[in-house]
Amino acid sequence: MKKIALAIHGGCGVMPEDSMTASDWEAARNDLAAALGAGYAVLQSGGRAVDAVEAAVVVMENSPHFNAGHGAALNENGVHELDASIMDGATLGAGAVSAALAIRNPIKAARRLMDDGRAVLLTGAAADRFAEANGLATEPQSYFTTQKRVEALEAMKAHAAAGTDGTENEKHGTVGAVALDAAGHLAAATSTGGYTNKPEGRVGDSPIIGAGTYARDGVCAVSGTGKGEFFIRHVVGHEIASRIAYLRQDLKTAAGAVVNHDLAVHEIGAGLVAIDAEGEIAAPYNTPGMFRGWVISDGKAFVATHETIYEVMV
Repeated sequence: MKKIALAIHGGCGVMPEDSMTASDWEAARNDLAAALGAGYAVLQSGGRAVDAVEAAVVVMENSPHFNAGHGAALNENGVHELDASIMDGATLGAGAVSAALAIRNPIKAARRLMDDGRAVLLTGAAADRFAEANGLATEPQSYFTTQKRVEALEAMKAHAAAGTDGTENEKHGTVGAVALDAAGHLAAATSTGGYTNKPEGRVGDSPIIGAGTYARDGVCAVSGTGKGEFFIRHVVGHEIASRIAYLRQDLKTAAGAVVNHDLAVHEIGAGLVAIDAEGEIAAPYNTPGMFRGWVISDGKAFVATHETIYEVMV
């Protein structure tokens, strides 16, 4: 059997372990396992990497535990503005939406736009209209709101008034997936609500191809999480691919250097998942934790939030 592999993240900057109950942490890990299961089922049946990453991200968009879709962050006006993108390493095809207000699963709209082929990125109301015209589910803003995000917005406004800094978990989060299929193709997908208390209309790295999302067959696929402005400035996904293609660095060296040096010098929280053409996986982060998981060809799957790694069934 040819190698297949999948890795996901649910955002870096995880809260201290004593900040949630054991059952809450378990629920989040269960949703990570469900996302792995959805993506791996596609790969195991001989499906495409691009279908696998979409399937995995949809599960996390539907979960209240992550900052994407249901449970997304609120901007300075208490509004959800949603970003997502997907990229097929086989063709370099890509699709993205930004500042969408109503798309239940933004990653589905990004995928539909990629397949449509007329544009790579649609924003705001145009993205919502595109999704609706293509039969994708839309929701009122209230669907995306959770009490956790309301409290996070209140906390960030208080920090702003006091001139203090919030925790990474209060500020932002993202979900993403990368995959290698049996045909040797790579793909990446990323979705987010952006950072809490962000300016209206702000667009981060998640829908920017080459920054928060990138995939190129024979090289690697990358999905990032962290302060998006710096991921854009460093063109993180493409930078990691370039280190591999031109400097001949291995995946873990390239990804680790970007997260722990290029981004860390800015004193920002950052993390990512990446996979190379051989199915090797990297998941570096420079925060106290990162929601993450991975599954390899033999079906062994693992999830983690902090240092402890849990084996799960998918």
